[in-house]
Amino acid sequence: MPRIRICLLVLSLLPFAVAHAIAEDFQPTQNPLPVPPPAGAIILLSETTNAFLGKTGSPIDWPNENGVLTSTKGNARSNHIVSQLHFRDADIHVEFMLPEKGSGNSGIYIHGNYELQILNSAGKEKLDQGDMGAVYGFAPALVNAAKAPGEWQVYDIRYRAPRRDAAGKIVAEGQITAWLNGQKVQDGTKLSEPRSSYHPFRYKTTPYLDAIAAKQLKTSVGPVFLQDHDNPVKFRNVWVKPLDDQALTYEPSPN
Repeated sequence: MPRIRICLLVLSLLPFAVAHAIAEDFQPTQNPLPVPPPAGAIILLSETTNAFLGKTGSPIDWPNENGVLTSTKGNARSNHIVSQLHFRDADIHVEFMLPEKGSGNSGIYIHGNYELQILNSAGKEKLDQGDMGAVYGFAPALVNAAKAPGEWQVYDIRYRAPRRDAAGKIVAEGQITAWLNGQKVQDGTKLSEPRSSYHPFRYKTTPYLDAIAAKQLKTSVGPVFLQDHDNPVKFRNVWVKPLDDQALTYEPSPN
């Protein structure tokens, strides 16, 4: 009996140990910009590639100037764009620039559920869950790594998706470790059920997104979104490096 109990304990700790090890060895190169995609990365945005669609599954209406997309206002801050690539666990790289005017509010919605915040927070002393580097609704940034508007900035995110049972209930929490402009701003932050009612699958959603959300509940595989929040934030050099064999190009089922 003691031997069986020890084995069961070891097995129960394996997901945590693996996730912890994944987070510990994550030290991405963030200088100089732009950072070249590593081997195994799937490019979503470059001078020659745009693998994003609008929320209806149609082509995006964000301006594209030589691989630089600019967030464009839509219906009530909801003109987000969504990747055609769907993945489970992955490293995500996004370079962005805040506008000179306005709050620079935007974000990176991982799986449409967890937002790495983009906001003009340069020089702010006390950070909250709405500032740059935060996982919105979960944890503020560990340090203020925000640069001023008009400068290119960079996020590198290591994401482990929550695991769900057949009923869609989370049975193992997800995890995010993130670096912003050369500093670690999230360190193994645990991810339970989404906490915001404004994420793409809950606010101003579409049939295209509804189908993705239903599939994601069953597989823990989903896309990454770039957020519209009424500010002309620029994006470039976006890529994803899957950490397992679950990545795919999403093709909607025929009606």
